[in-house]
Amino acid sequence: MEQVFSYIIGLGAAVMMPIIFTVLGVCIGIKLGDALKSGLKVGVGFIGLSIVTALLTSALGPALNTVVDIYDLQLKVFDMGWPAAAAVAYNTAVGAFIIPVCLGVNLLMLVTKTTRTVNIDLWNYWHFAFIGAVIYFASQSLAWGFFGAIICYIITLVLADITAKKFQGFYKDMDGISIPQPFCAGFVPFAWAINKGLDKIPGMAKLEIDAEGMKKKFGLLGEPLFLGVVVGVAIGCLTCKTWAEIVDRIPYILGLGIKMGAVMELIPRVTVLFIEGLKPISDATRSLIARKFKGADGLNIGMSPALVIGHPTTLVVSLLLIPVTLALAVLLPGNQFLPLASLAGMFYVFPLVLPFTKGNVVKSFIIGLVVMVMGLYMVTNLAPAFTLAAKDVFAVTGDAAVAIPQGFDGGSLDFASSPLAWIIYLCTQNLKWIGAGILVLITMGMMWWNRVHIIRNQRMMAEKNSSEIQTTE
Repeated sequence: MEQVFSYIIGLGAAVMMPIIFTVLGVCIGIKLGDALKSGLKVGVGFIGLSIVTALLTSALGPALNTVVDIYDLQLKVFDMGWPAAAAVAYNTAVGAFIIPVCLGVNLLMLVTKTTRTVNIDLWNYWHFAFIGAVIYFASQSLAWGFFGAIICYIITLVLADITAKKFQGFYKDMDGISIPQPFCAGFVPFAWAINKGLDKIPGMAKLEIDAEGMKKKFGLLGEPLFLGVVVGVAIGCLTCKTWAEIVDRIPYILGLGIKMGAVMELIPRVTVLFIEGLKPISDATRSLIARKFKGADGLNIGMSPALVIGHPTTLVVSLLLIPVTLALAVLLPGNQFLPLASLAGMFYVFPLVLPFTKGNVVKSFIIGLVVMVMGLYMVTNLAPAFTLAAKDVFAVTGDAAVAIPQGFDGGSLDFASSPLAWIIYLCTQNLKWIGAGILVLITMGMMWWNRVHIIRNQRMMAEKNSSEIQTTE
């Protein structure tokens, strides 16, 4: 079984997801042709997103390596990027069985009314496998690994329920969809708390600037495309030691700027393919559940945050945070991680942050800054355990993508910088049984709280439907 799952995962998201969604579409009653079309659009979307993010990392990587050499930066945690992190996650004993285990947990929670999310975002199950794999290799216990993965999954489903209404109200055409991706969900408490705090600061109301407002106020200067060019040019200048070298390398500097602008412009266009591909699957899944599952009213379909990473505020804030995060990586005492390959993961910080900030650029940037400072330290802290997992996978598979250079530890911005991953790891490894007890209590408390609200909402919907029927009669 492990070999079967490893083979399927080894196909990559661009091949795996069309197959999964085509089969899923047929199973839920969509015609084969329509299901295949939806699956292929999802696959093309993944390829498009991979190309754009590869453009980002391939353009920035050499430039940032040059900056590292010029300023003699000594950071020993090597950025492997999220594809390598996913490969490590899925090619372990935990990852091999994570999909059926999590689907079983999801079904149990639906039956017990502790979640209203049907999570079909199968590719991003690697996040749960990741924390499970890290704990497994750190503890040498498969049971601890699955415990961490399941705890992470349950908390993520509850957070998806909590944020669903805000998410659907903020983004267009997202009715009935939630985001059960733990990297995004991990930042929700910070988004809520920091946003509340910022609202109490006098004068903050005057800084209600969203991406569209920036375009109106600053014109071309507020366009993500233009900001991408500016940031790219600025980083290009940092690769030069003298003014004379800047003049000599103007073609390279301008080229880097254009590439960064291209990333900002192309990502929203690529995400349209995800929406076109996933929408029919989402609608059909919801219809099937409504027919077969008692009390299905109010159920949400869990989808990938890739659906909304093209939002203008996400693009602007992510772009601004890239140079800031690099500066923080150098300046923060004790940090050993320099994000390079996983900079594309920056976009995924914000899908569940923006509904709280209502797309406000200033608030979103401040929240992003706080979580990035924390994230750098979390990646540094998780690096030894992640390195153990990566070396084991490399020894078994020989996959060059998971090879860590000699003298370095391995790390990744996505999912190792998530507070959710770090807290679960900390509790299971440092506090052992006490930590496990704390996690269980927190998780059970969240499930109970969610169940109370689910039952209450079902009663309100039933009363509303009843009154509408009586009025009609």
